[in-house]
Amino acid sequence: MQRKINNQWHGYLSGILLPIISLLVIKYTLAMNFDFIDFLKYLNYKGDLSRALSMAVLPNLGLFFAFIWTNRLKAAQGVLGSTIILALIIVLMRFL
Repeated sequence: MQRKINNQWHGYLSGILLPIISLLVIKYTLAMNFDFIDFLKYLNYKGDLSRALSMAVLPNLGLFFAFIWTNRLKAAQGVLGSTIILALIIVLMRFL
């Protein structure tokens, strides 16, 4: 019997890890010769860090709908919660 992942903490964890993985993919496609921290510093220097983080959060939308369609509503709530937290961080970075 396979156990279904339907816990809010699984949603929070996957909602945080997926943007980090997406940001790593962005880093490796755009700037292979930078270290990850140097890449983040460079984006911050250019003022594009909030834009890159916004792009990295977009795959959470697909994860959210995947959890909804497979009737894992608690995990979808976790993904939504982590996305809202990340969105607030991005807004604060953008305007402060």
